[in-house]
Parts: sequence; structure tokens; C-alpha cells
Amino acid sequence: MNKFKLLAGFLLAMSIAGCAGGPTSESTGEYFDDMALSTKVRTSILGDSRLKVLQISVETFKGVVQLSGFVDSAGASTRAVELARTVKGVKSVNNSLIVK
Repeated sequence: MNKFKLLAGFLLAMSIAGCAGGPTSESTGEYFDDMALSTKVRTSILGDSRLKVLQISVETFKGVVQLSGFVDSAGASTRAVELARTVKGVKSVNNSLIVK
């Protein structure tokens, strides 16, 4: 019985350690938080009447949002960044949008 408890404890510890994040990887919680942030940013951008673009990609890593894709003007690029920054939980925004 003690061996079973020891094995169960070891497996639990290993599963928790496997969910921990590092400088180049996210924990499970961070991953889901970032997915939610990306969705909120996309919704904010798509819901803005001044932005009529569907070619903006949003990716998030540890609260840092990366915008990429194509927009019609520099103003649209600036507006997308502004909207992303207003989403609660966004730490910073990297703008890789290309004006075409």
C-alpha cells in the first residue's frame, strides 16, 4: 500500500511539473489565458466599425499580443494596436501589420 501511495505521489508531482512554464514555454494556465486574450483582441478588432479588415492574425504568448497580417492604411494599423492594448490582461502589443 505504501508503494502505491509513493507511486501516486510521484506521478502527481511529475504531472504538475510538466504543466509548469518557463521562459520559452507556457504553463497550461498561461496557455488558456493567452487563448482567451487572443479571442478578446480578435473580437475587439472585428467589432470595430472603423476597421474593415479580416486579414489580421492575433497570437499571444504570456500576455504579449502579436498582430500580423495586412491592413489598408497606417491608421488601421494604429487602431488595431490601440484596440489590442485596451483588452484587460494584455501586457504589450507587437505590431507586425503590413499596410498594402
